Amino acid sequence: MEKDRLEHFREILNGKLAELLSGAERAVSGMSNGTNEENYPDPTDRASHETDTSFLLRVKDRERKLISKVKEALERIDDGTYGICGLCGEPISEKRLEARPVTTSCIDCKKEEEEQEKARGTV
Repeated sequence: MEKDRLEHFREILNGKLAELLSGAERAVSGMSNGTNEENYPDPTDRASHETDTSFLLRVKDRERKLISKVKEALERIDDGTYGICGLCGEPISEKRLEARPVTTSCIDCKKEEEEQEKARGTV
């Protein structure tokens, strides 16, 4: 892949990383500002609060995993393997990289992987 295109994807990935890290900081500060110590005399209010907190934690866990994928993609740019399918070794289309810049597989390999998962019933 050409150097200017790699820099384009580096900018996208760095922007996404900054966005995710900023959101994580806000979530941590919001959760540590005493919101967990609120008193909910009504069990329904308490359950609603706990459900909301649980949902937020699941979302943040997914974002944590995405942060790792973004960092790995940036490492692949640095080591020259970005945009190369980890399964077949063929180039990943720029259209796919624009849609999912952290991807490690080309569309054909991903489709095959999903078909195998579907056949095993793990989807």
